[in-house]
Amino acid sequence: MTRRRYELTEYEWSVIQPLLPNKPRGVPRVDDRRVLNGILWRFRTGSPWAEIPERYGPPTTCYNRFLRWRKAGVWDRLLEEVSKAYDGDIVMIGSTCVRVHQHGATKKKGDLEDGGMGRSRGGLTSKIHALVDAEGRPVTLRLTGGQVHDSLEAEALIENIGEGDILLADKGYDSNAIRALAAEKKAWANIPPRSNRKGSFAFSSWVYRQRNLVERFFNSIKQFRGIATRYDKDPLNFLAAVKLVALRIWCQP
Repeated sequence: MTRRRYELTEYEWSVIQPLLPNKPRGVPRVDDRRVLNGILWRFRTGSPWAEIPERYGPPTTCYNRFLRWRKAGVWDRLLEEVSKAYDGDIVMIGSTCVRVHQHGATKKKGDLEDGGMGRSRGGLTSKIHALVDAEGRPVTLRLTGGQVHDSLEAEALIENIGEGDILLADKGYDSNAIRALAAEKKAWANIPPRSNRKGSFAFSSWVYRQRNLVERFFNSIKQFRGIATRYDKDPLNFLAAVKLVALRIWCQP
């Protein structure tokens, strides 16, 4: 059978397979690669789980595997493991908004706070916050409502930056708190000052050019319709999907 372009390549599978749970209990589970391809198909097309093609096995198997592994932290661990090799010399932070589809707009009972959704000029939206390295590979991902200001998530994003790192961010992150936090970690915040900023700060426009890598990352994950538009009511499920799709960026040879 010909491999579809959204399915895992041999190289991607060679990276992911050793990191998957390897101690199944009871009946042996359905082939992991086939199920993962089914999950990716769902997020690539933005289709309902029930419409996953038969070649990937029963749709309920794909959904249950995705949900069970999300609750077990498998998707988190996969991204954490591959991102340990990130290039920390230059890191950059940014965010992007995604529209919440009407099917995902009803908050599930028990969801924390706003369910990662917020009202803005564009309607009901969610915002994906990311820190990426000098190769445009994701290191940290977070989800909030679309109305949340970027700077409020900056502290969590740059928690693990190291000494000597260069932090790139746009004017939305220009605050004394963010600059102080970077300095505390002995990193340099190369952030363009806002027009009404008092005082002067060292800023390199040449280094800042690389900040477009975070925008490229967002463009890459939004090729998946299930990421570009949020269909999932549960914010944890949607963030897990973002991490799964982002994982593939680390698996490029």
